[in-house]
Amino acid sequence: MLWGGRFAGSLDPAAHALNRSLPFDRRLWAEDVAGSRAWAHALARAGVLTGDEAAALDAGLQAVADEFRCGAFAFAEADEDIHSAVERRLGELTGPVAGKLHTGRSRNDQVATDLRLWVMTACDRLVDATGQLASALVEAAAPHGATLMPGFTHLQPAQPITWAHWLLAHVWPLARDRDRLNQVRASAAVLPLGAAALAGTAFGIDRAALAADLGFRAVTPNSLDAVADRDFAAEFLFAAALTGIHLSRLAEPLILFATPAFGFIALDDRFSTGSSLMPQKKNPDPLELARGKAGRLIGHVTALLATLKGLPSAYDKDLQEDKEPVFDAFDTLDALLPVLAGLVATLRVDPARMAAQLDPAMLATDLADHLVRRGIPFRRAHALAGRAVRLAEDRGVALTALPAADLVALDAAFEPDDIAALDWSAALDARSVEGGTAPAAVARQLAAARAAVTAWSVHRGPA
Repeated sequence: MLWGGRFAGSLDPAAHALNRSLPFDRRLWAEDVAGSRAWAHALARAGVLTGDEAAALDAGLQAVADEFRCGAFAFAEADEDIHSAVERRLGELTGPVAGKLHTGRSRNDQVATDLRLWVMTACDRLVDATGQLASALVEAAAPHGATLMPGFTHLQPAQPITWAHWLLAHVWPLARDRDRLNQVRASAAVLPLGAAALAGTAFGIDRAALAADLGFRAVTPNSLDAVADRDFAAEFLFAAALTGIHLSRLAEPLILFATPAFGFIALDDRFSTGSSLMPQKKNPDPLELARGKAGRLIGHVTALLATLKGLPSAYDKDLQEDKEPVFDAFDTLDALLPVLAGLVATLRVDPARMAAQLDPAMLATDLADHLVRRGIPFRRAHALAGRAVRLAEDRGVALTALPAADLVALDAAFEPDDIAALDWSAALDARSVEGGTAPAAVARQLAAARAAVTAWSVHRGPA
């Protein structure tokens, strides 16, 4: 145990089990070893350790890391957390000099440092994983810059768009997720080590040099705040939750589009499951899990914020509750993102089924725009187009099949060739503004998305 001198007896076994964080914080072993090696060198720079002592500690910590790496490290029942486990094993390997490692350091600043290092690495990995999904979306969009499909609002047919435009609409949220993750990385890259328990270390540690050794961009300016601050963890959970929401919003329409009622796409068998009872079933389980796991990720943000809201200053044991949601949020996205990238890369598109669901009434806006170009105010043009849609419904014909005579009889503002002016390709081409669904605009957007994906992992934030 790292404490106990002032206690008359040992901790109750049930209390020990409750207090013990090793079952989940053991995954911080690499960060804990790295932080301890840097601390040993900082102590040597401050004259607290001799060069030989620092070298012995560094060699011992390297040996501990090697044991973890090859799976040979053996935990003991008395190990309270990853910090006590590493220090215990270090003592077994190096002898009494191990007792000098914790000089001027507390588990309060130690664990904050470990978790920050872990979050920095987690952000890098999720940036890469979101980039893989974004790349799959871009490549899936490339052949379909002119593939017509109905666009929906309120899940009702709205206006014609292209399949490429729809796919690219899910690239840009991922780009924002990437930016948020890079921001979280920068937020995490502030070193608390040297804050000790709450008041700062009593030894002349060069914290700036220590930060540089560990890859941090700055040091914390206040020791009380340093050991209590979990903003970076909350920010990570928010970024993860919003990424999960974006994945859910990608998954939901793909689930619909893969149903026989739509038939726009078919999922590859490698990303589908079957039924234990119904032989014909082909279920989009990965997409449904993406939708479901968004709720789990949202819950993690709420849980940590509720934990943090009433804590007094400095470190409190409540903060032990920060790790499990952070770890689980990462694990959830780390498992989900590659599967969705594979699913998108292998799905098959049926342009004929997409075109078959293009309701000519979706050209009503183009009819209104056509009238506007003749000088009719938009509000009146909107009403006239709506009346034309209603007339076509009453006649039981498509808007584009409405007889010119009926249209002219409806209102003197109409001319006989107004219906003939309605055309799917023209409707697309008219929307050539930046970000629009015209094939030319989509081609420009595709080039921008491809450039963004190519540079996806280059920027890691200020750290």
